[in-house]
Amino acid sequence: METKMLSHNEYMNLVEQAPIMIWRANLSAECDYFNAQWLLFTGRTMEQEVGNGWAEGVHPEDFDKCLEIYLTAFKQQKSFEMEYRLRRHDGEYRWIFDRGVPFFTEENVFAGYIGSCIDIMDTVEARKILFEKQQSEIEQLRRMLPICASCKKIRDDKGYWNRIEVYFQERSDINFTHGICPDCIDKLYPEMNE
Repeated sequence: METKMLSHNEYMNLVEQAPIMIWRANLSAECDYFNAQWLLFTGRTMEQEVGNGWAEGVHPEDFDKCLEIYLTAFKQQKSFEMEYRLRRHDGEYRWIFDRGVPFFTEENVFAGYIGSCIDIMDTVEARKILFEKQQSEIEQLRRMLPICASCKKIRDDKGYWNRIEVYFQERSDINFTHGICPDCIDKLYPEMNE
């Protein structure tokens, strides 16, 4: 199969119509390009987004971490991946997965970064639901006590079996008194009821 080289227009069409958001940053670490998908997502113009304008859409709680990851990678000329919330055109903040990689000229000179972003809101929400379910199950397990059905000893976290009194005294300020219930009196000391 013969490989066909893409023309500049074909290449630009691919970049502009790709189903992901694409950005580029120059040597000053400022963004100088966003594809049509990015602009469609944010509802802003290229003029509003270039430079550091894009950062206006980053959720305030995510901004510092986002900036730190980006600038650290930029200084080291290393790839990075991060998740942050970005304001969509309708004002809703959506979780975004952003991957940036350094790019180089034909002479292998560092020229900036190229990045791509995808909306991962559904994934983040699914992770949150799963985490909450796991936490709920862990809480349920923490409230369960392994107790012997016969002698009523309780197994502790180290696997030792303790009398129920010892187990609770070590974990609370409960003190026990001992007595015999009427059923046990009937069973163990039937002569007392005669």
